[in-house]
Amino acid sequence: MTLDQKPFLIAEIGINHNGDVELAKKMIFAASDAGFDAVKFQKRTIDIVYSQQYLQGKRESPWGNTQRAQKEGLEFNAEEYNTLHSYCRDLDIQWTASCWDLESFTFLKSYDPPFHKVASPMLGHLPLLREIAGDGRPTVISTGMSSLEEIDEVVNIFQKNGCPFELMHCNSTYPMPLEDANLLAIPMLRDRYKCEVGYSGHETSLVTVCIAAVALGATSLERHITLDRSMYGSDQAASIETKSLRSFVTAVRATPKTLGNGKKRILESEIEAREKLRQNVT
Repeated sequence: MTLDQKPFLIAEIGINHNGDVELAKKMIFAASDAGFDAVKFQKRTIDIVYSQQYLQGKRESPWGNTQRAQKEGLEFNAEEYNTLHSYCRDLDIQWTASCWDLESFTFLKSYDPPFHKVASPMLGHLPLLREIAGDGRPTVISTGMSSLEEIDEVVNIFQKNGCPFELMHCNSTYPMPLEDANLLAIPMLRDRYKCEVGYSGHETSLVTVCIAAVALGATSLERHITLDRSMYGSDQAASIETKSLRSFVTAVRATPKTLGNGKKRILESEIEAREKLRQNVT
């Protein structure tokens, strides 16, 4: 994971592609064109992550009327991931996926991803966390819906394995009300764990929260993206539409430049105005 440019920007495509490779490619292109550093997907082995009873349950979706049909409709197979892998390589944009089970993690490693991403729900999946940490690859860890004690345990796993990691402050409400952002947790996590801390957002606003997060020291940002918020899917409403990605990147990339160094001094650019406007001041 190369974090030379900060904040490092991750476009979370997740499952917003609705199982369509061409839709996924459109989002990858938009993210690359806007200046994101990476795109991310979600990978699940359906029969491992969900119980048979759950999969037999009723759920209306574009793929059928059961939970299984909906879950399977959202998953890419190996051939489809091969296509996306080649497409990302052609566009020179990094990609990875947050895995929800050990089989999916083994599958992902075959693509030699530049970094791993741990989704907030997986902070309780200790066998998976140990495998990820044991791989030694830089890892970004979201901390939504988690207590400090749970984060302590996760951090301990990665530290014991000598695996580089970055935490991401996160609120796992989709979409998240602005008043729940609690961005002061960013410096708190940084001080507590002595590591870099990013922000993973699920708000509907374009840049308000993310600009504040960068101002508080967030070294990476992750936002869900979509072609159209009205598309089918539970994550669409908390996503940025691709037509707005350039505006998002421009705003957050400019934020570090506005912070300066905190030292108060008269700038060269102020001297002419100072001499003109203060000439009659006694």
